Amino acid sequence: MLWAPVVDVSLTAKRWFLIANAATAATLFAFGFLPLSVAMIPTFGTLVLVNSIAATLTAIATNRMMAYDTTDADKGRAGGWSQAGNLGGVGLGGGAGLWIAQHSGAPWPAAAVLAAACLASGAALLFLRDPPRPAARPSYASVLISTGRDVLSLAQRRIGLLAAFLMLLPIGSGAAQNLWAAVAKDWRADADQVALVGGVLSGLAAIAGCIAGGYVCDRMDRKRAYLLFGAVMAAESLVMALGPRTPLAFMVMATLYNGICGLAYGAYSAVVLESIGQGAAATKFNLISSISNVPLLMVTLIDGWAQSRWGSGGMLIGETLLGLGGIALYAAVAWSTRGLTWARVLGRPAASAG
Repeated sequence: MLWAPVVDVSLTAKRWFLIANAATAATLFAFGFLPLSVAMIPTFGTLVLVNSIAATLTAIATNRMMAYDTTDADKGRAGGWSQAGNLGGVGLGGGAGLWIAQHSGAPWPAAAVLAAACLASGAALLFLRDPPRPAARPSYASVLISTGRDVLSLAQRRIGLLAAFLMLLPIGSGAAQNLWAAVAKDWRADADQVALVGGVLSGLAAIAGCIAGGYVCDRMDRKRAYLLFGAVMAAESLVMALGPRTPLAFMVMATLYNGICGLAYGAYSAVVLESIGQGAAATKFNLISSISNVPLLMVTLIDGWAQSRWGSGGMLIGETLLGLGGIALYAAVAWSTRGLTWARVLGRPAASAG
């Protein structure tokens, strides 16, 4: 949130992407050559921080280009492909890096390959249109003020309010996928099976789910699609909780869960793109993204607490109840606020009903 407004008004989105992508690749490359010792922990910590900030900048620049380079008819597909790279990259990139490191006998080949893959992604910029930027260079304070106005315009439209509220609810969070390694023993799955589910299978399932979810969102109301995928995830969690406890069942159900998570994440991006418009697009996208991290963290903590108290079955049933409860709450709020905006609630005219 602190530097997203800068990306909105300075340089260009493509230049920000190239700068941040180069920093991401450089830090990944450095990880492969530093000695693994306790004395190097501060250095690793600094590199992780730089890498994380660079990653946010690539995401901010990408989100800005998506907001400008898509029409309303294809925002679902754009969101789906974006999340396919996000979720799929974690599984496939992490799996590939681990495989290379294990078979090369040294960490640097994996770091070099992953850094090269990051740099190669910049080739996609050749096919994208750069969003316009202000002719004059405003001060950071004026940037924040103008951005605040754009964010308030989002809050004055019902679609923006509902999108933000939807992202606060524990719907389609996919929190259980963060805990597969911890609960796999209940299905008697070994380390290789867990690694397969969390790596290649997870990446492939997530990519397929994200792309499919994005295409569905271009053919129906996007918020309803998000709710639908959340309901499907809740149902799958219940089936896994009550189903057989075998290694094969774990692999099938966990992979299916990861694929459904892709559906929900693709719909998430589609809902956000639909709601933010173009003004201060990067800032508004990341504002809602920040909100969406709240339920992800909370559901993960609740899952961990429920698993320690009632076992893996209780954890999955609890996630089912949270998802269905969130869907019911959103439906009640959406129905009761039809035609309302904060501007009308406060007695002020709004520019758009949204």
